[in-house]
Amino acid sequence: MKIFDGIEKVKKNLPYPVLTIGNFDGMHLGHQAIFRMLKERAKKKNGTSVVFTFVPHPLSVIAPERAPKLLTTYKDKITLIKNFGIDAIICANFTKNFSNISAEDFVRKILCKGIGVKEIFIGANYLFGKGRKGSPELLKSMSKECGFTVKVVDEITINDKNLSSSKIRTLVSKGKVHEVSAFLGRRYSVEGIVVEGAKRGKSLLNTPTANLLTANELLPKDGVYAVTVDIDGKTYCGATNIGYNPTFGDKKFSFETHVLDFKGKLLGKTLKVTFHKRIRDEMKFSGIEELKTQLKEDIEQIRAVLKDSINN
Repeated sequence: MKIFDGIEKVKKNLPYPVLTIGNFDGMHLGHQAIFRMLKERAKKKNGTSVVFTFVPHPLSVIAPERAPKLLTTYKDKITLIKNFGIDAIICANFTKNFSNISAEDFVRKILCKGIGVKEIFIGANYLFGKGRKGSPELLKSMSKECGFTVKVVDEITINDKNLSSSKIRTLVSKGKVHEVSAFLGRRYSVEGIVVEGAKRGKSLLNTPTANLLTANELLPKDGVYAVTVDIDGKTYCGATNIGYNPTFGDKKFSFETHVLDFKGKLLGKTLKVTFHKRIRDEMKFSGIEELKTQLKEDIEQIRAVLKDSINN
């Protein structure tokens, strides 16, 4: 897959570009449906399937206070798109100046003159350009002038719910991680680097935890979760706690995972944590012994939940 980091890197020499535009956060089943159409059409025309996306998320530039936590990092999004078999991805650097490009100029100067797009596949509700004035209708109205065709893709409905990244974010925020796979086509996961923590897990509780520092990714609601953890190409079961450790009166938020049956050092490693089920709320205990008893029960329950996960 060709990756163009910036519009200026694109030359008007991609064979018959069949293109879609969007943020594609989460790479959910709706995005995948568009990509599937894109690939099939490009193959039929001996052309190039092209995904046009933005870095960073436009809202982080236009309205930072409304910018969402992301379902996928830029790196993960690129990997997922690559694994889907797309021929080329264009990552536009979304700046204040870029945000002021009118929808018409975006179509004429970038899609038409810059890329030479021949066909565009776009979601029915997708808007683009300054003031979000660009729409499928605008693309259709400019198609003859610019020499491309437009295919509008209707939203996918799952369990009578329209599929969108924002709806998936809501599910994750509520801790409903077991429901998310129906919309993503995979379980929800987050990557983090293991950093120094308070070390209470090992010294006081006999359950050492890896304290994880993430990028701008969305974490599920505070609580305890059954997870699987990828470490150096191997998958382990794990127990993740998200929150403030109220038993110890912590004021600092933490995302920590006890990796079951793992012996070794994790500090500085990158771990991928995949969420399977929310076990319980975060709780305040009367003391360490009560907490240790609960942790033992949690781990037993988590082993039962995950008993077939490593092999499936």
